[in-house]
Amino acid sequence: MLALSRKKNEALIINNNVEITVLEIKGEQVKLGISAPKEVPVYRKEVYVQIQDANKEAADVSGMEALKNLFG
Repeated sequence: MLALSRKKNEALIINNNVEITVLEIKGEQVKLGISAPKEVPVYRKEVYVQIQDANKEAADVSGMEALKNLFG
């Protein structure tokens, strides 16, 4: 993991097309602004994990249904 220090209104660039800017700092909370192309998905980690879990569950259910249909 790369750890960087940034102050308010400072930014960093990822892969030439994603810019993350520190918008505000209040106590222990930091507000970030993210500029990215529309085709680049940006999620909070907890939302991303929920999406991945739902996809795994759907794949498992679909796989079981396919097996039932194959042998059923």
